[in-house]
Amino acid sequence: MDIALLLTALVAALALRPWQLLRNRKALVTQDHGDSAPLWTPLLATLVVLPWLWALPTLHHMPLQLQWSGACLVMLTLGWPLAVPALCLVGTIAYLLSPSLEAIEALRLTVWHGIVPATLAMLWGVLLRRWLGTKVFVYIFGRGFVGTVLSLFAAGLLSAALGHQLPGVQEDLSQIAHWLMAWGDAVVTGMLCAVFVAYKPEWLATWSDDLYLHGKKP
Repeated sequence: MDIALLLTALVAALALRPWQLLRNRKALVTQDHGDSAPLWTPLLATLVVLPWLWALPTLHHMPLQLQWSGACLVMLTLGWPLAVPALCLVGTIAYLLSPSLEAIEALRLTVWHGIVPATLAMLWGVLLRRWLGTKVFVYIFGRGFVGTVLSLFAAGLLSAALGHQLPGVQEDLSQIAHWLMAWGDAVVTGMLCAVFVAYKPEWLATWSDDLYLHGKKP
């Protein structure tokens, strides 16, 4: 099941030729803030920082191995087509970093802490734009904060329904654990989205000045 989900998402993402985003100045939508390839910075930051966060619970003996995701932030910065292969690389690097992280666990992390919440966050963004339009508050709060909570919590529930339990957490408390972890991710994602919108909008492939500031139609 996990392998099928990963391969399906990866094939769909590669079919959209995500490497074009790293060569184009304008990312997914029309915007120009001076960088020739602005998405290289969040991509490299993802590959350097996120593997350590994914591997951290297995690098230290922790009674509660609560797992950081960061997938929704990666999706907002890179866009879904580029986020999927990036998250696959993150899972691979995390596996290489931690000698106690088994291959099957790295696969589970990649799918249920990476690809599934990133995909749900992308779909939530589509619905949000259809329902509420393109407003700055909708993007920051609706996609950055609320979207992260809902996407990660839904991914956690789906993972638990398939038998993937959190280490050290009783089954009847797993929903609470997934809910609390989703909120932690959402606070950081929403905060960084607000900072990037204000100071580094070129690092957000899902953001457009023309759409969210000037109200132009895509």
